[in-house]
Amino acid sequence: MNFLTSAHTDVGIRKKVNQDSFCLKVASTKIGRVAFAVLCDGMGGLRMGELASSFLVNAFSEWFDTVLPDEIRQGIQPQRIQEQWKNLILRQNVLVKEYGAQQGVSLGTTLTAILIYGTQFIVAHVGDSRLYLINSALKQLTKDHSEVAHKVELGELAPEEAKTYKRRNVLLQCVGASAVVVPQIFVGRAVPNDVFVLCSDGFRHEVSEEEIFGVLAPNLLGNEMVMKKSLVGLVELNKSRGETDNITVIAVKCTE
Repeated sequence: MNFLTSAHTDVGIRKKVNQDSFCLKVASTKIGRVAFAVLCDGMGGLRMGELASSFLVNAFSEWFDTVLPDEIRQGIQPQRIQEQWKNLILRQNVLVKEYGAQQGVSLGTTLTAILIYGTQFIVAHVGDSRLYLINSALKQLTKDHSEVAHKVELGELAPEEAKTYKRRNVLLQCVGASAVVVPQIFVGRAVPNDVFVLCSDGFRHEVSEEEIFGVLAPNLLGNEMVMKKSLVGLVELNKSRGETDNITVIAVKCTE
């Protein structure tokens, strides 16, 4: 499998600090090319959200650089990587919480990460950043760990009501600010022309899934220059409609 990749982040129209952090890597290995992307949306005052998100992104990036090569040499076992990612998240939850206690502040971060190799992918997720899969249609692969998503799931809110729900930014769990974190970790199969899109919540409040699909459908992404222009266009569209949060989006297209 080969990949086209691109990413774009923007502080937005109101905030002074971008608390989103991300990592995007593609490597050639003895099992072929592998793609790896991590996106974290931090929260906390006095620049603390920026630290929380960067802590977690750096931890996953270090895993990719130091642990994954050994996994490839031994023969990748998805269950083992899932366990490593779970332990990494739980460890970072403790470390971020301890750092916040030392500083006398509360801080935390969402997490969405994906590793694509061969015809398989592995995902880890906490919070309300999202991973979409786009092929013939757009599908949300991750579950929002938020109050508004929980109420929609219980039938207490209609999807349309959720868009204007006053507490839509309240998370049920995030890394660093939750006593207990239960990450969503799963595997799946990837095929050529699949497009994986990771985004912070600022990317999706002011644009519809139909609009995202209309710009990031696989047949429209012929090269990385086009992909970058498409991501920037969607971010600017969010801003033009009044999105006040930081906005980050990553796209990975699988190719032959």
